[in-house]
Amino acid sequence: MLTVSVVVYNNEKTELQCLIDSVLNSAIKDIKFIIIDNSPTDKLRSLISNYPKIDYIFNNRNLGYGAAHNIAIRKYLDRSKYHLVLNPDIYFKPDVLSSLYEYMEQNNDIGLVMPKVLYKDGAVQYICKLLPTPLTLLFRRFSPFKSLNRRMNYRYELKFTGYNKIMSVPSLSGCFMFIRTDVLKKIGLFDERFFMYLEDVDLSRRIHNKYKTIFYPAVQIYHGHEKGSYKNFNLLKHHLRSAIKYFNKWGWFFDAERKKINKKTIDQKLSSF
Repeated sequence: MLTVSVVVYNNEKTELQCLIDSVLNSAIKDIKFIIIDNSPTDKLRSLISNYPKIDYIFNNRNLGYGAAHNIAIRKYLDRSKYHLVLNPDIYFKPDVLSSLYEYMEQNNDIGLVMPKVLYKDGAVQYICKLLPTPLTLLFRRFSPFKSLNRRMNYRYELKFTGYNKIMSVPSLSGCFMFIRTDVLKKIGLFDERFFMYLEDVDLSRRIHNKYKTIFYPAVQIYHGHEKGSYKNFNLLKHHLRSAIKYFNKWGWFFDAERKKINKKTIDQKLSSF
């Protein structure tokens, strides 16, 4: 069985309906879709009442992104072969999930896979990344030097690869994480110390340490990608708090593992040209 979870917080019904249609119109029939609602009210409950494949969980408080997804993962962990973590602002064609499922079936050494992610206008979202350093995150968010930022992002976001071939990436976006559940049983779920932001980097890194984490551009999805912490001060505070927790966990300026992983990733990509 494939389980799919999405965490919502005061989302519009039209946006969620688009995601529901994408998931339930999939060619995969043995599927369970779990909606975890962190909103202050359960107004979204009426939207999904007629869908037997949807399990609606209302928390009545905002538990955070990773903690809420963990509720769904734990509930179905022993019944699910693969688990898909989604953002609410995602939609895709019916063959996407079945293609990823088959790819994982054929490659048992892969723990996590992500398809090509596009903006609504069809432009590529550069969300395959190296493991971040403190300076990387500071410059990306606060540096006024646009040319310097472009040069840094060209490497950090692996733009030089063209995003047109299968590649192993240490940090894959939490907007769409197709994960083998046996891997989650071994390496653990989302670290709930992260309320929001960088929980996906942390999980992707832990999986990458023992399994392949793959960008698979043969299929594609569409993602709204609002970059909320660039527009909302409260979200920015959450982002900064998570960054501190992340570097406290993995190391600030002296992280030998990060250096080794990033160098290996760059060398592999450059050697493929």
